[in-house]
Amino acid sequence: MKIGYFTLTDNPIEYGKTRKDPNQMILDLAEQCIYAEDLGFNSVWVPEHHFSALGVLPSPSMFLGHIAAKTKRIKLAPATVLLPASHPIRMAEEYALLDLLSNGRAIFSAGRGYDKREYDVFGIDFNKSREIFFEGLDIIQKAWKQGTLSHQGNHFSFPEIELTPKPVQDHLPIYVAAFSEPSITKAAEMGEHVIFAPFAANMVFGTMENAINTFNDISKQHGFTDKKASCSYFINVTESKEEAESTKQRMLKYFTGLVPAFPEDPSTAPPNIRYFAEIVENLKTMTTNSLSDKSIIVGDAEYVTEKLKEIEKTGLDEVILYFDFGGLSHRETMQAMERFAKGVMPHFKQEEALVK
Repeated sequence: MKIGYFTLTDNPIEYGKTRKDPNQMILDLAEQCIYAEDLGFNSVWVPEHHFSALGVLPSPSMFLGHIAAKTKRIKLAPATVLLPASHPIRMAEEYALLDLLSNGRAIFSAGRGYDKREYDVFGIDFNKSREIFFEGLDIIQKAWKQGTLSHQGNHFSFPEIELTPKPVQDHLPIYVAAFSEPSITKAAEMGEHVIFAPFAANMVFGTMENAINTFNDISKQHGFTDKKASCSYFINVTESKEEAESTKQRMLKYFTGLVPAFPEDPSTAPPNIRYFAEIVENLKTMTTNSLSDKSIIVGDAEYVTEKLKEIEKTGLDEVILYFDFGGLSHRETMQAMERFAKGVMPHFKQEEALVK
């Protein structure tokens, strides 16, 4: 199982006086991504969020282009592109360009998001998020496979164009962010990969293993095998019970900023995103005692290794790990990454670290 670095750059207004400076956060994130390569991580996954409603990074492609120039090996991925907010041809161009400039290290991941506030500002119909998203995915895949294409659809129409530049990779990996079975089915039908959030996978499918098996079964039904599933986890290698409790408190703080981003009222939420209302109710009642290793893995190096080994058995190809949730400082984040790399990473085959 491969191991990647992940963040949502959470810094919502709900954090009050503990909010960080957004500009400094992005500069710190660049340093963390470069350090991830030194520590032997397989990949870095960075978000797309707007207006500091939740996170502070609006353009993952531009940011990853900067990281590409300062690294040599690590794979570069958005987590995830808010695809309905951009024209799919523009995204196909930008990530093909990233693939070229990074010499074939780009990964593309896209979702339809969950925050109506972002849709409203960009003038996009939140109720049509799924159909806009699925049509955009089809266009991007076709653009990279064919090079030239035209399209007449419900949300996008354009005459024949030629995509430039072309990706360096023969097949630039596409990961569909999946909170529901329709998104998993879409990824499987396309013959692409899937990336899960663990709390959603467990809520919708019962277990992570069930979610992966569902994806694999549907992929096989459409003639595709050996497709990959990834998942994000909150993580911290701790050295005391007090530190573990503090980590869980940070996760509850993170939830205070996440809840306003989700639809709360089932009667007003679009039918295809109504399940988020159930997630909100669960998040509102969370305590540190109710947090489980289905989403957050916190403990000493031996415990964290054991839990990740259990996750590896589910068939996940890669876990992407979220260290700095809930306002962890840049210095503490770098230290947390290093503790993990030294105490846990050696138990999983990764690239050789430059930092010993």
